[in-house]
Amino acid sequence: MSKHQFQTEVNQLLHLIVHSLYTHRDIFLRELISNASDALDKLKYLTITDDAFKDFAFEPRIDIYFDEKDAGTITVSDSGIGMNEQELVENLGTIARSGTRNFLAQLSGDSRKDSSLIGQFGVGFYSSFMVADKVEVISRKAGEEQAWKWTSDGKGEFEIEQSSRDTNGTTVTLQLADEGKEFATRWRIDEIVKKYSDHIAFPIYLHYTRTEYDDKGGEKGKEAKVEQVNSASALWKRPKSDLSEEDYKEFYKTIAHEDEDPLLYTHTQAEGTLEYTTLFYVPRHAPFDMYNVDYRPGVKLYIKRVFITDDQKDLMPAYLRFVRGIIDSEDLPLNVSRETLQHNRVLANIRQAGVKKLLGEFQRLATEDPERYTQFIEQYNRPLKEGLYSDFGNREALLELVRFKSSNVEGYTSLAEYKQRMLPDQKSIYYTSGDNENALRNSPLLEAYRKKNIEVLIMDDDIDEIVVPSIGSYKDTELKAINRSDAGEDIAGENDKAKTDDARPIAEKIKQALGDRVKDVKVSVRLSDSPSCIVVDENDPTIKMQQLLKSLGQGEVPEVKPILEINPDHRIVTALADISDQAMIDDVSFLLLEQALLVENVPITDPAAFVKRLNRVLEKAV
Repeated sequence: MSKHQFQTEVNQLLHLIVHSLYTHRDIFLRELISNASDALDKLKYLTITDDAFKDFAFEPRIDIYFDEKDAGTITVSDSGIGMNEQELVENLGTIARSGTRNFLAQLSGDSRKDSSLIGQFGVGFYSSFMVADKVEVISRKAGEEQAWKWTSDGKGEFEIEQSSRDTNGTTVTLQLADEGKEFATRWRIDEIVKKYSDHIAFPIYLHYTRTEYDDKGGEKGKEAKVEQVNSASALWKRPKSDLSEEDYKEFYKTIAHEDEDPLLYTHTQAEGTLEYTTLFYVPRHAPFDMYNVDYRPGVKLYIKRVFITDDQKDLMPAYLRFVRGIIDSEDLPLNVSRETLQHNRVLANIRQAGVKKLLGEFQRLATEDPERYTQFIEQYNRPLKEGLYSDFGNREALLELVRFKSSNVEGYTSLAEYKQRMLPDQKSIYYTSGDNENALRNSPLLEAYRKKNIEVLIMDDDIDEIVVPSIGSYKDTELKAINRSDAGEDIAGENDKAKTDDARPIAEKIKQALGDRVKDVKVSVRLSDSPSCIVVDENDPTIKMQQLLKSLGQGEVPEVKPILEINPDHRIVTALADISDQAMIDDVSFLLLEQALLVENVPITDPAAFVKRLNRVLEKAV
């Protein structure tokens, strides 16, 4: 016998789970049955594709036993692929996924929210400890003779020792705690299986003892009974007309290890050149690992109802990685290698059709249920924007789906809605981008646009800086960033041009003072209340883009100098015309630049020098 410590993260999860973070404790049985089904799926695949297993005696089944007399145990046994000693340690003692700490950091202490997160993380086996004081797992891997027993009370460590099992597979026995004993009855188990696991494609047998009575109600004998308690048919292959909304929701909770209903689902059964079935779900909340490089794919591939893989990222484009569900093809060969799947034309066509179906469902939701679509956008707007950059073939559809914040309306708006609100003589769709919504909304760059009632889109997703310039235009209308030097020309009037000519000498004086700290100093037509702002040349990357490239490891990114724009009507600027003290001109010029940088959330290079300049100017002002 050997003792092992649980991974630290597992200990933390067990503590949370034992303290009833799951809303419905009965899902422990759903999770154990789901694990058993996965083990059967994996062995079924090997018996079809691996020569070493083709003569293997495979009789897929899941058996459930319980101790009715003392209500002491519930046992779930399968004839699946099984585990050896090393796999028991890896699968039941650790969570071998990066992002675990990030997941734990998201836990809020709110039981409903946290139960959903735990489900997203996929730690279903550990839900056993909600109802059990002790869990025992005996497993024998297919093709091996030795069985192993894993035992734990969920309090920090587990033990593994050699054991025996007549056949391959896994048996999980729960020593029920007092609060778990309610589940050890025939009717309760039957109810849970039909609620959560009726769709499992392998037969689930419930073992129980039936008592027989005579005419007077006296007990005359007991009989051991075994009864199949599920329909054992793949839900996604059943006609849609036979399925209720509740059927779809419960199936989702099983495959996604979720405790809440999906936001939406779509079921397609295609016949013709290609014959396949897809059943896709969108979770109500984004998966916790959605932004991890090693995110867990959410779509399983079946061929003729035979499970093939659940870790193939190419089944969905990366920007739809939040989608959960099933692809089942009748045309792919069962022995297709997982390595060649990404290059398979049949699968590529199914994927393409699936993506179009999903995008169509998103558009339908946006049209028919705007409130629910807002919930969708709050979770998945950023991944959809990734699609604008990576999926050119569906860009037009995605442009209708993405949403942005706005200077003129509350909440989110679409490009189509923006275009409908454009002023009659407006030339472009204007936007400003950065990483802080509040800073963007209060930027001096917006002053003239507000004054002229021109709407500006507020883009505060980090990806906007990369994606939006690649779009170029929407329905023949150019998207133009207002933090670029050429954007001001669109809103300049005759009066602005006259002011520009008058203020050029002041701009030249400031430019001489700043030297190589700026690319240029120009007279602004977009400032109303502020004395200055910074923009970049139309061909230069924005300051935010420079920061983004550096954060991605592009250390050789050349520093692009900003253009300083000054407000010709502001008293600070006009006062410079009559100042001959060069030291004062230098101080005011640098302060105009540095305050413009600070407003745009750009750090100044020498804070100490900034403070000294500010103090010198204040001394002369008081």
